[in-house]
Amino acid sequence: MASGPALAELVPALVLIGERLNRALAIGLARLSGTDAPIVRAGMPMDATLSSLQGEIEGLAAHTLMVLGPAALPLLATFEAAPVFRLVDRAFGGPGEVPTPLPESFPLSAELLLAHIESCVAEALTFAFGARDDHRVRPLRRDTSLRQLDPFASGADLLTLSLDIEEPEMPPWSLLLAIPVATLAAAVAAPRREARGGPRRFAAPEPTDEPFASMPLEVTAVLVDMRLSMARLSALRTGDVLPVAVARSVPLQVGGRTLASGTIGELDDRVAVQITHAF
Repeated sequence: MASGPALAELVPALVLIGERLNRALAIGLARLSGTDAPIVRAGMPMDATLSSLQGEIEGLAAHTLMVLGPAALPLLATFEAAPVFRLVDRAFGGPGEVPTPLPESFPLSAELLLAHIESCVAEALTFAFGARDDHRVRPLRRDTSLRQLDPFASGADLLTLSLDIEEPEMPPWSLLLAIPVATLAAAVAAPRREARGGPRRFAAPEPTDEPFASMPLEVTAVLVDMRLSMARLSALRTGDVLPVAVARSVPLQVGGRTLASGTIGELDDRVAVQITHAF
């Protein structure tokens, strides 16, 4: 029986795939911030096993099992928690802060962002492998525990590829790809597609785009904004009446920022705000 290519023979192929990933992944990740594409650099391939990966990863991380083509050949993408939280904070207008200490699990906002990054990585890998559309890479499932995810046999020969990402005004971050030799050999041997002029480019993000379009936000309508002296506040008793005046223009706020204003009215026997101005 003919054996497949040896691990050492696949290293040069993975180096070329890494070079294609640099360009393809940069274009996909640019959609996260709507700015210029980041700089992505693939390191040199390293051999590993699932057991060795489990020993190297400390703290919270997201591990995504991806599959290639109709045979669903596995490969693994690992994202450390700190860069994910930085990206989430920036996506919502923050400077890219990381909570301290890190939580024990990812919140919904981070899970949605991870789903988007996974799609970017899968699209970039499909392009980098150069395979036909019926040999695409797609995310399958995600877990914070490699042991629970169980992506492939613990003794399987792997090649790992670290992708370092540099973005303006943000600390560099990285993600790790672990590809079984059998998967890489199949990817290299897969039918090639015709050149199409490079990876697909993404339009600038819009508020209606996923993954954040479905994110529930708490909106506050400020009906009364009043000032009381400390003496008056401390003297309040049950039954006291405070005269207030509802402003004609009621601000609507998200996270303390005014996004729109309107007037108070009624709709279906409920108090409502009719938007008169949106910022």
